[in-house]
Amino acid sequence: MKTANDQNILEINHLKMHFPIRKGVLGRVQGQVRAVDDVSLSVKPGETLGLVGESGCGKTTLGRCIVRAYTPTAGEVLYQTSSNKTVDLAKLNKKQLHEYRRELRMIFQDPYSSLNPRMTVLDIVGEPLRINHIADGKALEERVAQTLQRVGLRPEYMRRYPHAFSGGQRQRIGIARAIVLDPRIIIADEAVSALDVSVRAQILKLLQTLKQELNLTYLFISHDLSVVEYVADRVAVMYVGKLVEMAETDIVFHYPMHPYTEALLSSVPKPDPLQRSQRILLKGEIPDPSNPPSGCYFHPRCRFCVDNCKVNFPELRELTPGHWVACHRAEELTLNGVTSFIRA
Repeated sequence: MKTANDQNILEINHLKMHFPIRKGVLGRVQGQVRAVDDVSLSVKPGETLGLVGESGCGKTTLGRCIVRAYTPTAGEVLYQTSSNKTVDLAKLNKKQLHEYRRELRMIFQDPYSSLNPRMTVLDIVGEPLRINHIADGKALEERVAQTLQRVGLRPEYMRRYPHAFSGGQRQRIGIARAIVLDPRIIIADEAVSALDVSVRAQILKLLQTLKQELNLTYLFISHDLSVVEYVADRVAVMYVGKLVEMAETDIVFHYPMHPYTEALLSSVPKPDPLQRSQRILLKGEIPDPSNPPSGCYFHPRCRFCVDNCKVNFPELRELTPGHWVACHRAEELTLNGVTSFIRA
């Protein structure tokens, strides 16, 4: 049996998710899109790990591999169950996965397309209870009503359809569907990016409250660094399917060691309109994940690039306790944190 660190509820080792590129009449495989390319990370019980990066970097694909919406090409997803048994979710078949799906749930990005318009709220939130044979009939209605109250919705709404709700209310329904089975881990995939700013703050506060009340562990996927700084205990930064930096939130935001992280931090909007940001504008385009460059994937856009970066890919190394970086020059560079990009 696989073993994971006793301090981790989730441990991902060398995970890969490659999608085949098929061409021609016969649909022969002509290449691979390396959406997730050799990613390793861990999540401790009760913490929120923020996963950030540009669109297309593989964040969502990684989250879907964890809940097994996708079957990974290679690697391990070691999960420590509620009975203290460690299982590799990446190797389980559909039948074996069934007993663990109630412990790992996902909140999707778009509250409009993630809910079936032909189902009532009672059907949407109650469906996981029926599938897992936990409740039915009156007991199911009571469980759904309690869950709706927990996420800030009135129980009498359960007979309505999704079109009758606002975007924020729909996302609350999505959250209710995720927590109705009393899960241990929730993958929140851009859970607030489609919402207005005022509603976003309410949903973030709700997620924080539920974390404390239900003892949840979050993998919070987002491209909004301001949101991640607010909710995350640690931050992992992805670039073209690779993990390039990971550390505690304050460390990443104030003492980054990878040039890509520094560039991301420079783009964080400032709340004071009298302050202007000194943004780092990256040259070139994001590499094609089906044909990435040699050496470090970031080297075509990096202002600190040297010959070694073009040839050899940097391994993810722990340079200080808990601070992992994949950069050949990390020790010699002095990079700016989020507060350094402000000028009056």
